[in-house]
Amino acid sequence: MKHIHNDLLEQQWFERVIWVTISKEFTVMKVQDNIASALGLKEFLDKEGDKLRRAAILSEMLKKAGMHVLILDDEWDKVSLEEFGIPEPRGSKLVLTTRLEHVCKYIDCTVIKVKPLPEEQALTLFLSKVGPNIVQNQNLMPILRLVVNECAGLPLTIVVVAGTLKGEEDPLIWKNVLRELKERIEKVEGGETDKVIECSKFSFDHLKDKKVKYCFLYCTVYPEDFEIEKNELIECWIEEGFIDDMGTRQEMKDKGHVILKKLEANCLLENITDRVDGPEVKMHDAVREMALLITRMNPRYMVKAGLQLEELPKKEKWSPDIEKASLMCNYISEISRDVLPTKCLRTLLLQENPIKKISNSFFTNMPCLSVLNLSFTEIESLPNSISELKNLTTLLLCGCRELRDLPCLSMLQELKKLDLSRTKIEEVPEGMDILIKLRYLDLRVRTLKEIPAGLLPKLVHLQHLSFEVDNEKTSLKAEEMEPLKKLECFTGRFDINELNKFISSTQQSKKNLIKYKLQVGTSFMPARRDKTVTIGRVQNWEGELIMHPIEIQQLNIVECDYLRSLVDDNSSFKNAIELRIYDCKGIECVVSLSSFASSSA
Repeated sequence: MKHIHNDLLEQQWFERVIWVTISKEFTVMKVQDNIASALGLKEFLDKEGDKLRRAAILSEMLKKAGMHVLILDDEWDKVSLEEFGIPEPRGSKLVLTTRLEHVCKYIDCTVIKVKPLPEEQALTLFLSKVGPNIVQNQNLMPILRLVVNECAGLPLTIVVVAGTLKGEEDPLIWKNVLRELKERIEKVEGGETDKVIECSKFSFDHLKDKKVKYCFLYCTVYPEDFEIEKNELIECWIEEGFIDDMGTRQEMKDKGHVILKKLEANCLLENITDRVDGPEVKMHDAVREMALLITRMNPRYMVKAGLQLEELPKKEKWSPDIEKASLMCNYISEISRDVLPTKCLRTLLLQENPIKKISNSFFTNMPCLSVLNLSFTEIESLPNSISELKNLTTLLLCGCRELRDLPCLSMLQELKKLDLSRTKIEEVPEGMDILIKLRYLDLRVRTLKEIPAGLLPKLVHLQHLSFEVDNEKTSLKAEEMEPLKKLECFTGRFDINELNKFISSTQQSKKNLIKYKLQVGTSFMPARRDKTVTIGRVQNWEGELIMHPIEIQQLNIVECDYLRSLVDDNSSFKNAIELRIYDCKGIECVVSLSSFASSSA
């Protein structure tokens, strides 16, 4: 389907090509939103809650979209085009893909049955995934063909099995795989989808590292067909303890990327690279179905993500052995349940729900809870019972734009990660100075009135620290930062003198920040590089020389009329990629050209 979509775009026979995936647990409103998003007109649907009126609005959108192709991919059940708001094509084309023939008959469309791949095409696909050393090994060809035959021409089965055997040259392992595949497939009583699920389970079982298996299973907590940002996923694996503790956070992230490559190589995750926010991965729905079957047993998950729930599942649905519960991306507005049977619960994901209120006693029966994500909810305060979560290691409240009040956090002494970015708190939560195990602290908050003196020097294990660079009240002192020897990623603001002191201190201690965004003054410019310094509209500046970190990649200087010279030489700029100077009327010298000549000689 992807090839058809890309060919249609390339041929330009139609004004628009719209591709929307219909998940197994779809809702009418979700499909409407996805079509409107593809048209770039979702804001017009967001204002309307009535399904009939939404359908009428979407119908008009499609009629005005010109000659188009609308692809509804992977339908699992009978759907009403009228209910969605999809009008009669009238020159445009509607394409549906499904594994179920009765879905096509219900809609009364021309049915084109996609047959399994012929033997030679199946072999070609297998060889393209199994690795060049296998392709060149003629001794393996007879048994390789037998393995391909067991895949029955099903593309996903072929790539998953090939991924499992990638680079493996031992004939005994190939014989064992062939025997195991035959035994597994013979036991399958269902159709092609069940065979694909069983072969995906075969690939999962052949993952040798138990923690890699946990990393894979974690991907089920996201809604079906969700495109997961890689860096976000790796952060989640770190939070869950799936990646062993290492010397630095960057080493743990690197290990996460190795795990991702392993899962991609085994075709258990699909790599998506053409995204603005960075590379992502996606789980095929048949592979996800296999993973969900595993998480219904051990480790036990409850996954109700993206199902448009308006309240928590009933108490009887909460099995006491559930370890992880994902209720993200729903419409839950209030949590009024007092106590749930959740004594084994370790992870609770409630992000992206319009939650306004949580009952006071909600967290009283969660002694094992270690990860709590309430990001992008509408809560104004947290209940006092959160203080009872004595094993909590991760508390995520990013994007809670109404959150003003937090209880004392002094009891959360196991906390390693705290994200309060884009909240409305005015003061650092009470008890923060007790949280000496913190490794990740995000306080990018515009409403924050101050950073208490003496707080940062106590948090000596911090690896990641962020403050809002546009908030003058959170300007930092270099001496407060000096004890943070393990810091790797840092965002914050200084005045000129404190910036120079901070840079001098980092260079003397040979502290190598992997990422930083440093700000002086009030002018903001986007940081497009990992190592950026911005200096803008600095008041009462007498033109002191600016020190620059040795590894700086981007330097922005805006409206600094007192500045005469940028640097004495270009030694600070050997890794520089961008140097931007705007409206600096007094500048006479940027860098010495002779320095450039000598450095390049």
